[in-house]
Amino acid sequence: MRVSIVIPSHNRAEKLVRAIDSVLLQTFRDFDLWIIDDGSTDNTEEVVKSYGDTDINIHYLKQENSGVSSARNLGIKSSKGEWVAFLDSDDEWMPAKLEKQIKFIEENSIYPMVYGDEVWIRCGKRVNQKNIHKKSGGDIFEKCLPLCFIAPSAALIKRSLLEEVGLFDEEFKVCEDYDLWLKISSLHPVGLISEPIIIKHGGHQDQLSTKFFGMDYFRILSMDRIKRIRSLTKKQLETLDREMIKKCTILLNGNIKHNNMTNFDEIKNIALSIDSEFTLQK
Repeated sequence: MRVSIVIPSHNRAEKLVRAIDSVLLQTFRDFDLWIIDDGSTDNTEEVVKSYGDTDINIHYLKQENSGVSSARNLGIKSSKGEWVAFLDSDDEWMPAKLEKQIKFIEENSIYPMVYGDEVWIRCGKRVNQKNIHKKSGGDIFEKCLPLCFIAPSAALIKRSLLEEVGLFDEEFKVCEDYDLWLKISSLHPVGLISEPIIIKHGGHQDQLSTKFFGMDYFRILSMDRIKRIRSLTKKQLETLDREMIKKCTILLNGNIKHNNMTNFDEIKNIALSIDSEFTLQK
């Protein structure tokens, strides 16, 4: 298969149907589908097996609940496609998603990864993205620093690139996608389909982003590591340091406000490694 599609899922049987259906409606057909059940206790397995009569190779693997990074990595390691695409179980693809991306990489072979724009649905209603979310292609490293700039469901990545930079960090409970985008964009340009190719559904309580306090903790760790493993330009390094200080300040003040000193000293020491005169601003 030219493309292997990986859908991780944990107790989202009802939402998973929408995601699978959007894959089966793709106009590009040279793919197989890997659904990784991350320890679900609902009827996820029955839902997947109900698709047994399709003409698509659908593979179902179940593991103990180990997190989304572990589930995606299992799908990557188990599949063989030259390209790997991800689809979160609460999102859906537009029918020409893969077709547009494959056409793009055939016409722009310098890009080992291509992603696209998104339509956002929150609690059943469409919402507009802010300017900070405006997508761009090429050298996007600095744009990836403030926030998770790319939705995993919108990405198509060459397998050799994943082998080069490493897979998702399974120590990251959240922001594992942010970490991967930094590892990729610090080395390679990224292609862009400048029109929506996926629909992102949000606002539900089982989103990881609603479960974790201080998500910037993981982003700071990712940026700190990138400084150590990449030879960044002076401009990239200056931008990264500014963003790290900004996130450290927000996170540390949040720790104090909420009387939660978890990781306080670790983050403060990272800030001091950038600016030896770092102090928290009231």
